Amino acid sequence: MKNKLYTQLVDQKKAGKKSFAVLIDPDKVDNAAIEQLVGLATDAKVDYFFVGGSLVISNHLDECIRQIKTSCNIPVILFPGSPSQVSRYADGLLYLSLISGRNPELLIGQHVLSATQVKNSGLEIISTGYMVVDGGAPTAVTYISNATPIPADKNDIAMCTAMAGEMLGMKLIYMDAGSGAKRPITELMIEKVAENIEVPLIVGGGITHPEKAYLNCKAGADIIVVGNAIEKDASLIKEISDAIHSVPVTI
Repeated sequence: MKNKLYTQLVDQKKAGKKSFAVLIDPDKVDNAAIEQLVGLATDAKVDYFFVGGSLVISNHLDECIRQIKTSCNIPVILFPGSPSQVSRYADGLLYLSLISGRNPELLIGQHVLSATQVKNSGLEIISTGYMVVDGGAPTAVTYISNATPIPADKNDIAMCTAMAGEMLGMKLIYMDAGSGAKRPITELMIEKVAENIEVPLIVGGGITHPEKAYLNCKAGADIIVVGNAIEKDASLIKEISDAIHSVPVTI
């Protein structure tokens, strides 16, 4: 079915159900690590795998996704750091436009260069307004993007940025403090954004505890993404998944 993933995301939001996505960087996992992650994610009823990274310097992307797909039925969505991070083996691709920055290459420039490749991939393409929020430490995404993140206490700027992205036609809004952030995005900022947009809201970066994932969902996040913390302790998958899926359904 066309737009199957996006329809699922919207339906989940309408039903008031929260989702958990485990982020896998192909540069940081080998086959054994993928096997472990898939097993833990399946047992924990994880909703999605996001696959990608700011660089992806290895040639492991296709292999990584194929291994995930042959081992479970959890949808795999590309979270690309560059136009080269496209794999036909995935189920979909977040087509990211860095709406929080003012670097034209990441607003539209790289999209022009990658348009034919992305179109011909056969993937479900989901336009995503990507917002980088200051997480208290330099991250790969801020360095690669050459863009200043939204200050952590500027809730109105975050709100207006998300609103603009939605009105420009973005199907998702993704707020990210970056991998290894010292501080995650505040619940107050998440709440401010969530109250003023209708499209699904993804939140990631600096989430290291189940309680924070739970509070982010209570504040209005529809999908929680965790990568760095799970790289350090894969057992967190079940704890975080349980926390997210225990959030009371509100419609």
